[in-house]
Amino acid sequence: MKISIAIPDSSLSEEPTPLDKAMKISQIARACSIFRVNTIHIYKESSGSDRDRSLLRNLLRYLETPQYLRKILYPISDEFQFAGSLSPLKIPSHVQTSDPKKIKAGDVRDGVVVQYKGKKFVNVGFEQLIPFYSKDEDGKRILVKFKEGYPALVVKQIEKEEISQYWGYDVKEVSNLGTFLATWGLPIILASRKGKPIHKTQKYFDEIAREHVLIVFGSPKKGVYEILGKNIGNIPRSSILNFFSDQATETVRLEEAILGTLAVLNTLTRN
Repeated sequence: MKISIAIPDSSLSEEPTPLDKAMKISQIARACSIFRVNTIHIYKESSGSDRDRSLLRNLLRYLETPQYLRKILYPISDEFQFAGSLSPLKIPSHVQTSDPKKIKAGDVRDGVVVQYKGKKFVNVGFEQLIPFYSKDEDGKRILVKFKEGYPALVVKQIEKEEISQYWGYDVKEVSNLGTFLATWGLPIILASRKGKPIHKTQKYFDEIAREHVLIVFGSPKKGVYEILGKNIGNIPRSSILNFFSDQATETVRLEEAILGTLAVLNTLTRN
């Protein structure tokens, strides 16, 4: 199963300090990485703010970026003031050698397109730049595969879909949740305590086990019922499910909901 999630830009609204907000984002990034989330869609919600949306978007992207590219792609900003205190993802794209002598044909790395003395190169975190022929603009992050290892270090550009390992999530913004869901075209799970308990839906999970599923989460103040309103029953290929039957706490925090839901889904759809 391929999984993407949708979370509101108000996800950080109840966190009192910048450190608390950063810690919550870190927990979301970790949960998504553990369970191989493909894309995190951030949708606009009435109680969201531009400041929190920017922090959520940029810090999620920062955490997913290999450490050796962060200084190149992200200028110094207050949004990253607590980044050094957050848990690293340690996904395959991050656990990479810094020694070019250990590179062999077939290895994959993230890089950034740069121009030096009128020629294009790709910076993959080594002291030396690697010649690269591309129409991509300077500063663009790309994926490259080594056609030849050290010392030649010849690369070609590839797409994420060509990699068998998990290579991180993408982060995208959604202006209108209803419109986005109407055009998704694939299975959608609306996570809600008002939904059908998952232990009664095993047949459904068997049916969607090989599809790309979108899981939609509500905000700290509003569930998906309140956010989507009367349109909730008109969303194509959607199911409203409760992953926390008989919960003892009054609420389930977003970061808990994401981790718990993905863990359960991983078990239910495991072939």
